[in-house]
Amino acid sequence: MKIVVIGGTGLIGSKTVAILRQGGLEVLAASPKSGVNTLTGEGLKEALAGAQVVIDLANSPSFEDKAVLEFFETSGRNLLAAEAAARVPHHVALSIVAIDRTDNGYFRGKVAQERLIRASGIPYTIVRSTQFMEFLGGIADSSMDGNRVRLAPILFQPIASDDVAANVADVALGTPRNGIVEIAGPERAPFNEFVARYLKAVGDPRGVVSDPEAPYWGGRVEQHSLVPLGEARLGRIGFDEWFRRSRAAA
Repeated sequence: MKIVVIGGTGLIGSKTVAILRQGGLEVLAASPKSGVNTLTGEGLKEALAGAQVVIDLANSPSFEDKAVLEFFETSGRNLLAAEAAARVPHHVALSIVAIDRTDNGYFRGKVAQERLIRASGIPYTIVRSTQFMEFLGGIADSSMDGNRVRLAPILFQPIASDDVAANVADVALGTPRNGIVEIAGPERAPFNEFVARYLKAVGDPRGVVSDPEAPYWGGRVEQHSLVPLGEARLGRIGFDEWFRRSRAAA
């Protein structure tokens, strides 16, 4: 079985590629550096020849609203057209939990990507994930108000990237759902408390303020805006274990 991983050298891509290769599969880690570019279409025909599964983990290099939307629409159209021509039988894409319940520029880009997938006619599975634990520091940095971090006390359920990759690999080896699989971390707690826990663990003295009106990446959020509402696959790695592993790797 040949599997092509678009964005195969990124955080989730590299881990997914490693898992699949350990299973003895033929895996192509595709990226612009390897001559496969979904924005220009370069190398797609050659990369997808004979592929049974394509996993789309490509990410926008810019978080500016217009640039994100253009990236996911252009990349999605080019990739799906190439897959249709190659008759790829399963398209897997990584997306985000609650993108249709939370309004910000990045989520709108992912909504557009999902819409293209559903309309493509290619059998697919969309894996919607909660936020990665690896981004807790970035969330704190983006939520600064003076010398404090201001976050809404809504529910939060981050997941370790190792668990994300394991779920993506598992879905890729299964039959297309023509629907969505949601994944989340094993622990659920208020957003502000989770980030405060992270800052304390890394020795960051910044205080965290609970503010129900605080936005998330520019968008308004409510109690269940960032967590699954129904059934979800839960990761195995809790915060303490993830932190221990990340420190050991560093």
